[in-house]
Amino acid sequence: MDISRFLLGLCAFFYFYTSVPAESTCKLKAKFNLSGYKNVEKKKVVIGGMFPVHKRIASSDGNTSRVPVSSGCEGFNFRTFRWTQTMLFAINEINRRNDLLPNTDLGYVIYDSCFTISKAVEGTLTYLTGQDEAVPNYRCGTGAPLAALVGAGGSDLSIATARILGLYHFPQVSYSSTCSALDSKFQFPTFLRTIPNDKHQSTAIAKLVLHFGWTWVGTIAADDDYGKYGIKDFKEQVEEAGVCISFSETLPKVSSPEDIQRIVQTVVEATAKIIVVFSSDVDLSPLILELLRHNVTNRTWIASEAWVTSALINQPGVSSVLGGTLGFGVKRANIPGLQRHLLDLDPYDDLLTEEFWESLFNCTLNYGKAVRQAKERAEELNSTLSRAVRGVPDGLCTGRESMAELNNTYSDVSQLRITYSVYKAVYAVAHALHNLEHCEAGQGPFNGRNECADITNFEPWQLMYYLKNVHFKVPHTDEEIYFNDGDVEAFYDIINWQINSNGEILYVTVGRYNGSAAPEDRMTIMNDSIVWNNEVLEPPRSVCSENCQPGTRKGIRQGEPVCCFDCIPCADGEISNTTNARECVLCSGDDWSNEAHDACVPKIIEFLAFGEPLGITLIVISAFGALVTIAVGVVFVVNIGTPLVKANDALLSFSLLFSLVVTFLCSIVFLGEPQHWSCMTSQVGLALGFALCLSSLMGKAAVLMLRAQALKAARARSKAAAKAAKAAAEAAADSGNTVIVTNTINNNDANAFANSEIDTLTRAHQRAIAAFATLIQAIACTVWLIILPPHPVKNTSAQNIKIILECDEGSVVFICCIFAYDILLALLAFIFAFIARKLEDHFSEAKCVTFGMLVFFIVWISFVPAYLSTRGKFMVAVQIFAILASSFGLLTCIFLPKCYVLLVKPERNTEEMMRPRAKPRDGTLTGTSASLATTATEVTATIASTAIDD
Repeated sequence: MDISRFLLGLCAFFYFYTSVPAESTCKLKAKFNLSGYKNVEKKKVVIGGMFPVHKRIASSDGNTSRVPVSSGCEGFNFRTFRWTQTMLFAINEINRRNDLLPNTDLGYVIYDSCFTISKAVEGTLTYLTGQDEAVPNYRCGTGAPLAALVGAGGSDLSIATARILGLYHFPQVSYSSTCSALDSKFQFPTFLRTIPNDKHQSTAIAKLVLHFGWTWVGTIAADDDYGKYGIKDFKEQVEEAGVCISFSETLPKVSSPEDIQRIVQTVVEATAKIIVVFSSDVDLSPLILELLRHNVTNRTWIASEAWVTSALINQPGVSSVLGGTLGFGVKRANIPGLQRHLLDLDPYDDLLTEEFWESLFNCTLNYGKAVRQAKERAEELNSTLSRAVRGVPDGLCTGRESMAELNNTYSDVSQLRITYSVYKAVYAVAHALHNLEHCEAGQGPFNGRNECADITNFEPWQLMYYLKNVHFKVPHTDEEIYFNDGDVEAFYDIINWQINSNGEILYVTVGRYNGSAAPEDRMTIMNDSIVWNNEVLEPPRSVCSENCQPGTRKGIRQGEPVCCFDCIPCADGEISNTTNARECVLCSGDDWSNEAHDACVPKIIEFLAFGEPLGITLIVISAFGALVTIAVGVVFVVNIGTPLVKANDALLSFSLLFSLVVTFLCSIVFLGEPQHWSCMTSQVGLALGFALCLSSLMGKAAVLMLRAQALKAARARSKAAAKAAKAAAEAAADSGNTVIVTNTINNNDANAFANSEIDTLTRAHQRAIAAFATLIQAIACTVWLIILPPHPVKNTSAQNIKIILECDEGSVVFICCIFAYDILLALLAFIFAFIARKLEDHFSEAKCVTFGMLVFFIVWISFVPAYLSTRGKFMVAVQIFAILASSFGLLTCIFLPKCYVLLVKPERNTEEMMRPRAKPRDGTLTGTSASLATTATEVTATIASTAIDD
């Protein structure tokens, strides 16, 4: 409600009244129904006070047939009545002092605000006017000047009164209005308070929530400025720190069972275990009763200072709901003499005290009312009043009841917090008046002429000057009080609700908060002293989602607060080493994530080492192959003069054996950690070894192919000559002539054919072919090594968790060309040997070469898919196996038959065995290099035998 606009309208309404004589225009528009205390007679200065002694205004009958009267109040509040009595006690104590205002008696006017803005406005207007009927803009009467207003209770009430008092520059000192909106001096220029600003309390509660790691909290606020501003400041701070709000509810100011039920349902269904409440005890009480009825437990409540020590909330049975509550209470103090003052009340002094007495002892001080109540009870029981009852009816107070025997909030002085704030507010006004009264003439602060104000006739703004600059020590506590822009320093006790053996709730201080200290030192809390809900010692957890442990990252859920998330495991190669990591971090190239994905560890270095079982096995096989090859060479050396060795060209055979030794041994170079020299040696050695081997076989196969072709042509001609001779013999026989055919000419022709046709490629040619073919490969390898040589590399992409040390070929084009050349030599050797496969003798050398090439091709064709399907060191192992298998295949197919003859069947190592076999049935004759010398003789003998038969 905009009080300023209300007042402007009200002033306009009374404009005519203020412009003409009062006796002709003054009309009473309404009557204010106010209750309280007043003592202004023979007082030099009057201090105003306003307290919410009642909880609410009573409902009116809505009668418009008479002069409107504001509603009365109901719901007596013993706690706030103690505050009222504290102000009276402080004023009486000041009046008795000789060191503070010794020449001034303070009076007071105290009204009940009924915890309602309208009543607070009524009391303010009445106080400013100085009479029961409020007249805006005027001070009626000639009584003592008004000093300041101490009040008006809750923040909403003080905001309303501060707007009115600010129009007249009238000082207001609040004892319980903590709303941060009131720190605006532009809106509330004359407002001061002896209780800390809520901005400190919101910060303190936020720090408490963060201290215990709660990230999922609910909030409940009263539907007033106190609740709204307090929760707003709290939310801003915790949300900035990553805390999420599970729910936000507002307590109704006017009783609404539906709203209370809705809030209870929200609390029950919410997963948040921590609930922050910014509310007065009056507004919160209905909710607590409903929570108790629904037995809502297992929640931890965070209380603001307005209800943390309130007896209205701390009712019997609430321990199951509120046990373990944490809250912030303003500074507590002991006030000597206050309890005695509270207990020494005379119930007949005034109407407000009378109501208090009747509410406290549940009786009435009015005899007639007591009789009426007794009659009503008798009628309900269908009986008549007894004589004794007629004399002293039941329910009549004697006025001598003892308050000391009651355990009541009013007389409980163990938690004087707001009460102490009231005490400080009264003393602040008194010290300001004292400074005003004792101003030395000529040294005053006013009007630019160093004037002083008169204590008997001063303006409110003059007292405001002294209030803003007041600095004093509170009696009995020595606390220093001074205002900084209307606020005092923020000191809070952190209070824990603990249950004693009798089931009663005790307020135990478990920490402190000092708003003026350094940020890191503001809050001190003793965690071990806290007893939580259900009397557990461990702090409760209140999170929407559990923390994401290292190795995972937070995945935000769409449409939900950021505190509600899924924990997503980091992908392979990524880690998170902090809790609740937002992103996973990629490991560097040489590192990989461990199994938990919370640390990067060096990747496994992999290569085919000499010492591992597979490496040892390959070394043994390679060495065995090389030794066997050398042994074969030794056998050939021992038998170098024998027909078999001579017929196979010993030099070419030794070059073939040497190349096989090279291929066997170069496979060992593939083992171990790759080095520059090993990468170059292994690839080049393999290429040259196979080039020499295959070119030697190609030379042999070329000779065999040419000789087979020549033999085929020669035998075709000899067969034709034999047929011609036979025909001639038959013709001579028919004519009766005797024909004698000799073989001399034929033998000469055959020998001539053998010498001129079959020996086209000599051994020198074979060696030249092998040397030239190998030289080409050597040149290509040299260019390769010069331009783009093979080199060792770290392969980090083949396998995630490993670094494979391997040789990079340098140039794919070069290595493809080099090994394609070896394949070309192998193809040529195979083709030549296949063509010469029918050149049969006892050793079938062409067939041996053919089978050797077939083995070579089978091995390397199988190698390609096997090589491509493996990774790491097994690729090297597959390559070595292919080299060894092809080498053993060639060694076995080419040299095993010869070694068999040389070692096992030496009797076949003769010139005779080098001759051709018998003529096959198909009439074709075959032979090898060992029997070519007999070919011509065979042709001649055939012709001769044909002639003799004829």
